[in-house]
Amino acid sequence: MVSPEDQQLISASLKGDRVGQSRLYKKYAQAMFNTAIRMVSEREIAKDLTQDVFVKVFQDLGRFRQESTLGAWIKRITVNTCLNHLKKAGRMQFQEVEVEKLKMHDMADEESKTPDMKIVHKAIKGLPNGCRTVLNLYLLEGYQHKEIADILSIKESTSKTQYRRAKQLLQDQLKSQLYAT
Repeated sequence: MVSPEDQQLISASLKGDRVGQSRLYKKYAQAMFNTAIRMVSEREIAKDLTQDVFVKVFQDLGRFRQESTLGAWIKRITVNTCLNHLKKAGRMQFQEVEVEKLKMHDMADEESKTPDMKIVHKAIKGLPNGCRTVLNLYLLEGYQHKEIADILSIKESTSKTQYRRAKQLLQDQLKSQLYAT
């Protein structure tokens, strides 16, 4: 599953070749920073966590079993590093919400307005941490609810509920901002 280019970068990095390590870092650092900033919402912390991720990558590269792509393996390290940071900072909170209380509105039936991406990013950043984390893992990182439940040590139903709650909160916030003008 590992591309020939990544295989060369892995081999060079394992031999201590600084050029190979630098190329590996440059290839994946921006994507991992983007993942980190979506998860922690603070630029400087995301930068620090990205550096921590690559320290772990280079320390553990010899244990990479190549069962997935190198990028997927590094992303898993990034997600786990960010989650550990959020847990230590006491920012991982999940609230049980009754599904019936989440009334979903179909925006397709309403006048079509497209929100500016800055507004969307700001709205996501303003979500409660548990909702934002599940939304990021499911929608942006591509994890399934079962995987999210395992990663976060929560029930699968809690992951689904947090995702629905995040969508509802985003929808409400974006509607109020879009139709306020």
